[in-house]
Amino acid sequence: MQSSWPAAHSQALREYLAKGLSFSRIADAINLRFGTRYTRNAAIGRAQRMGLAPGRSTREGPKPPRKARAPRLRRLRKRKRNLLQSGPRLPKVKPGRRKKLRCVEIAPRHLALIELGCGDCRYPYGGDAEGEAITFCGHPQRPGSPYCTPHFHLTRGPGTATDRAPGAVLLRLAEAAA
Repeated sequence: MQSSWPAAHSQALREYLAKGLSFSRIADAINLRFGTRYTRNAAIGRAQRMGLAPGRSTREGPKPPRKARAPRLRRLRKRKRNLLQSGPRLPKVKPGRRKKLRCVEIAPRHLALIELGCGDCRYPYGGDAEGEAITFCGHPQRPGSPYCTPHFHLTRGPGTATDRAPGAVLLRLAEAAA
């Protein structure tokens, strides 16, 4: 039998198996005795090739049937039901009033995205309800903005990001220092 294990190592494996040691302890003992670095799996493989240990494929006959279990889903539902029954009751929340959004006095043209031209306002309308189409204002854009003038002022009102931009803050600080 061709192997990378020397005969002395194989003989030591036989001796330790006869003593009833585990393969992990056998590998440790051989490593200590011969200064090798065999692993537990190497010892198992060598023992199987030598015919000293049964291999995985030597098992005869079908596997024994598994013990029947309740489906996992039922166990989870039962656990969830128990948690819901024993947990604290949460107060019912009443829906609050909807806030009225700021709006502008402009009648949008309600153009679809495909109908928008290069200089048309891209302020969106609709899309709040499921399946509701989104249309756009469509009035002429303000120079340097994707929106018309009323929608530009609506989106850039007081307290918006443009008022807090670092450039504006630095200018205000410079004016205050002068």
